[in-house]
Amino acid sequence: MNTQALATAANEARGLAMDAIAACHSGHLGLPLGAAEIGAVLFGHALNVNPAAPKWINRDRFVLSAGHGSMFLYSWLHLAGYNLSADDLAKFRKLHSKTPGHPEFHETEGVEATTGPLGQGVGNLVGMAVAGKMAAARFNTAAHTIFNHAIVGLCGDGCLQEGVAYEAVSFAGRFGLDNLILFYDSNDVTLDAMVAKTQNEDCEKRFEAANWQVWTIDGHDLAAVAAAYVAAKAAKNGKPKLIICKTVIGKGIAEVQGSPKAHGEGGAKFVDAAKKSLGLPADKFFVSEGTRAYFAGINRCRTEAHAAWLKTYSEWKSANPALAAELEKGVALDFGSPAELAALVPAFGANTHATRASGEVVLNAMAKARTLVLSGSADLHGSTKNYIKEAGDFDIATPAGRNLYYGIREHGMGAIMNGIAYHGIFKASGATFLTFSDYLRPSIRIAALAKLPVFYIFTHDSIGVGEDGPTHQPVELVSALRCIPNLDVIRPGDAEECVSAYALAIARKDGPTALSLSRQNLPGIEEISVETRRNGALRGGYVIVKETAALERILLASGSELHLAVAAAKELGAGTRVVSLPSFEVFERQDAAYRESVLPKSCARRVAVEAGITGLWWKYVGASGKVLGTDTFGLSAPSGEIFKEFGLTKENLVAVARTV
Repeated sequence: MNTQALATAANEARGLAMDAIAACHSGHLGLPLGAAEIGAVLFGHALNVNPAAPKWINRDRFVLSAGHGSMFLYSWLHLAGYNLSADDLAKFRKLHSKTPGHPEFHETEGVEATTGPLGQGVGNLVGMAVAGKMAAARFNTAAHTIFNHAIVGLCGDGCLQEGVAYEAVSFAGRFGLDNLILFYDSNDVTLDAMVAKTQNEDCEKRFEAANWQVWTIDGHDLAAVAAAYVAAKAAKNGKPKLIICKTVIGKGIAEVQGSPKAHGEGGAKFVDAAKKSLGLPADKFFVSEGTRAYFAGINRCRTEAHAAWLKTYSEWKSANPALAAELEKGVALDFGSPAELAALVPAFGANTHATRASGEVVLNAMAKARTLVLSGSADLHGSTKNYIKEAGDFDIATPAGRNLYYGIREHGMGAIMNGIAYHGIFKASGATFLTFSDYLRPSIRIAALAKLPVFYIFTHDSIGVGEDGPTHQPVELVSALRCIPNLDVIRPGDAEECVSAYALAIARKDGPTALSLSRQNLPGIEEISVETRRNGALRGGYVIVKETAALERILLASGSELHLAVAAAKELGAGTRVVSLPSFEVFERQDAAYRESVLPKSCARRVAVEAGITGLWWKYVGASGKVLGTDTFGLSAPSGEIFKEFGLTKENLVAVARTV
C-alpha cells in the first residue's frame, strides 16, 4: 500500500468535496472531510471492484449509509475511475445531474444503494450480505468459486441511532454474516450538538453483544484503517465486522472541525483557506497527475483481477450450464411474464378460502418453478402463510435456504429486502399484517424510489380481522400505500385474482408490489370463468359481470368486497355492470381505450365498495357517485357483525345503488 499516494488522494478528495459544496451553497462537508482516509484505503487499495465493469456480479459492494455525506462517495468514484467526471462534480445538487443531494441507485455509476434516510443503508448492507451468502451457497462449486465478494459500508452516529439500523444489526449477528464489514465514522458529533447530548452507550459492547467482532482505530491513520480491513475480511468466524473509526468531523477546516458546525455547509466560506492549509492549489476540482497515475495503476490491477474472474466464470458456466442459466435470469430480473407465471398454478375450482390461504398455494407453485424467489416473515409465517415449502430456512449452516425469519423487525425486514434487491440476483418478498406496514413504510418508499422489484405480502387487510379490534384493522393503509408513487398495490378478490396478483409481483422489474390479502374466508364467485378473473386481474381492473341490457349503473369493488358487488348485481338487474379493480396502479397503465371499455364515461351512475377509507375511490365514481367504506377506525367484534355495522352488506349496497 502506497500510504503517501493515498494521503495525497485523501486531501484531494477533501478539496473536491469543498469545491462542490461551496459552489452550490448546499451539502454536508463533515463526513467527506472527516472520513477521507477511510475512502482512500477503500477506493484506492482494498475494494475488489473494476470501475470499467461497474455491474460485475462478484464486485465488492460499498454503501454509504450516511448518505448526507454524498460528496464523499462522488469524490471517490471520480478518483477511482468510474464514469463520473469533474464536470459532474461541479453540477453537484443541480437539476438532472449525476450527483444529486443524496446517492441514488440507477442515477450514478458506482452507487450501490439509494441512501439518505439514516439507518437504511445499514439494513441494505445486511440484505446484500444475505444475498452474497445465498449466491455463494447456490452457485459456487467445488471446482469453481464465482462468489466471494465482501459487503462494505460506512455509517455514522445518525445511522446507528435510528432503530432500523439496530434491527438489521441484530439480524446480521444472529445469522452470522461474516462477509459484512461496517465502518463507523465515530466523530462524536451530530447535527444539533455533540453526540454526548443524546447517547452514552458503549458501542463496542453493544455490537459485541449482538455477535459482531469490533475494532476501534484512529480513522485518520491509513495503515490502521487498512490493517483493520484486512483483519476483518480474513476473519471467517460467523461474525459481522464493525470498525469504529475515531475521526474529526470536517477535518481540514480549522474554523469548524470537531464541532456541530462542520456537519453541514457551514464551513464552506472557509474553503479557500482550508485548501491552502492542506497544500492544495486554488484550482477548482483539482486532482494531481500523481493521483491520476496512482489510480490508473490500481485499475490495471483491478482489470487483471476481473479478467481472471471472467476466465473462472467461463469455465464454471461450461461445467454448469443449468446453474449459469438460472443465475443469468436472476441478474436479468427475468422471472417470466405475468401470464407465464399465472399458468404455473392450476385453477382452484370451488374456493371459499381467505386470500392469504390462496396466496400460500400460489406462492408455492410459483416459487417451485422460480427458485430465486425468496420469502420471509416478521415472525408471522403461521398467519401470513407465505412459507415456501421444501425450500429450507436461511441460516448459518444452511445459507441456501429461501425462507428468512426476520423476527419482530418489520422495518429491518424492509431495508434488508431492499439490500437483497440491490445485490441483483434474488427476488425478495416479506410478510406481516397490513396494520404493521407503517413500520416499514420508509423502506417501502425507498424501494419505490429506487425501482426495486421486491414484493410485500400484507395480510389481515381490513375490518375483516374481527375480534382483534381497531388496532389490528388497517382501514386506512391500503389507501396509504396507494399514495406511494411507483408502488403497485394489489388487493385480489378471490383465489384466481390472487394468482394474477402474485404473477404481477414476481414478474415486475421496475418497482415494488404490495399484496393486500384477507384474513377471513370469502364466498366463492365460481360463476365467473377462471380465464375472465385471471386475465382481467392481470390488467389491474376489468368487467367481471357484464350487463345483459342497456348499461344503467356500474358497481366497483376490490378484494374481500368483490363478492358483495357480484351478489348485488343479481338483484339490481340486467343493466348493472360490476368492475373488479384489484390494482389502481396496474389499471392506470392500461391504454385509454381499454380503460374506457371498462369504465365508460357515458355511465355516471357508479358505486364503489371497499372495507377501507373512501377518499381515493372518488376518482372512479365521480361527483355523482357514492362510495361505501369505513372512514372511521374499526371495531372489536366478529367480522360479520362489523361489516353489518358499517353497512358493508349486499343489502345496503343494493339500496345505495338504487339511489344513484
